[in-house]
Amino acid sequence: MGTQLPARVAAGDRTGDGDASGAPRVARATSPKLLQRLDDRSPERAARQAAEDLAAGIDGFSVIFQGAPNAFGHGLPATQEALAAALRDVPLGRTHLRIDVHPQSRASVDWLVRLLATRKIAPERLDISFGIDPAAIFAGTGVLRMSIEALAASMPQSLAHYFVLGVPGVLLEADGRVFHNAGASDAQELGIMLASTVGYLRMFEEARQPAIYAAAHVGFAVSVEQDRLATAAKLAALHQLWERMLASYGVPPLPVAVHAESSYRMMTAAEPETNVVRAVLAAQGAIEAGATTVTALPHDVALRLPDDVARRRVRSALAVLGREGGAHAGLTPSDVAFAERAAQLAEAGWQEMRRIDAEGGILRSLQDGRLQKRILATRDARLAELGRAPHAPPLHRGRREESGDAAAFCQRLDPVRWEEFSTAEAA
Repeated sequence: MGTQLPARVAAGDRTGDGDASGAPRVARATSPKLLQRLDDRSPERAARQAAEDLAAGIDGFSVIFQGAPNAFGHGLPATQEALAAALRDVPLGRTHLRIDVHPQSRASVDWLVRLLATRKIAPERLDISFGIDPAAIFAGTGVLRMSIEALAASMPQSLAHYFVLGVPGVLLEADGRVFHNAGASDAQELGIMLASTVGYLRMFEEARQPAIYAAAHVGFAVSVEQDRLATAAKLAALHQLWERMLASYGVPPLPVAVHAESSYRMMTAAEPETNVVRAVLAAQGAIEAGATTVTALPHDVALRLPDDVARRRVRSALAVLGREGGAHAGLTPSDVAFAERAAQLAEAGWQEMRRIDAEGGILRSLQDGRLQKRILATRDARLAELGRAPHAPPLHRGRREESGDAAAFCQRLDPVRWEEFSTAEAA
């Protein structure tokens, strides 16, 4: 990826920051889709869980494969057969699906297309998001299977193939969760997602394909925490940044899909029942701030593969919140103080994006370890605020002997919960 931003991006064009009153613009006021994670190692159990979730009114699923940065040690086997088995009773034509970012994200598009052909379902009937985000994979696994140069050359052609297939929805999803769960601030998470998106649009431009074609298939995945106001500001800032970036490419405003998942780093293993409250507060903030889809992590995710009780508990909480509790998009605060908070967060995210771009783009910054260094510094500062010792399990670097035919390596960012750090007194 190059280092030269479009002129209006480099100049800091502020198109799309908000309306005439100064209040930040939020997503359209529609109810988000409430999703459950399909992350069981057994496709048969996953199929049973999916049937139970659908019967209880869940809108769709986030499919988590083994090896995904957000699998937290679990996940379906990363094969076409496992995907088909887990979705065998799912009515694909009326169920939202998202394939969570994982090392074989591009191959999983073909897996699903073959499954659709077998079940005689037209691709245009799908409601889907594919987690294709090399930056999140690189950060979360420490390796890429091809060089950065080869990736930049091949991605536009690969995605053009999927466009021709007529598969609607999100293909490129800038995923900030890997960075958030490793300790990034909200501004860093926003800047990282924007830097990923800028890099992908640039790939299309360099391949002489209009950026607007890719922009229509871009989405974001964010982590949300129990502070509802912080969540509202974060999502408002994200929409501002999206419009600002589109304007820099001469692309008119486009709606964008935003998937929100409750934060892993805020979860506790010491008192897991309290995680239900955290997850509900996070989900409520995301719903009110206009997220397109929402997933809440089960309360026991820090201990084990969530069991049926945990899945039912989080599913019921989401149902009550979204359908009985009155939470819906459009409840984001509109006062001047909130508008300033969102605008400041957006500006900080923009500056982080520019910093990453000056380092050669998101993949180069990761390869050189610069982004990881900033995230660690932010994490240590946050730990000091929490009264915990600023040290944790070290970052790991992908190694050739562990990575087969991988061509690029970087320090891996692992998810770490605040609770895993010792208190300053104990240290």
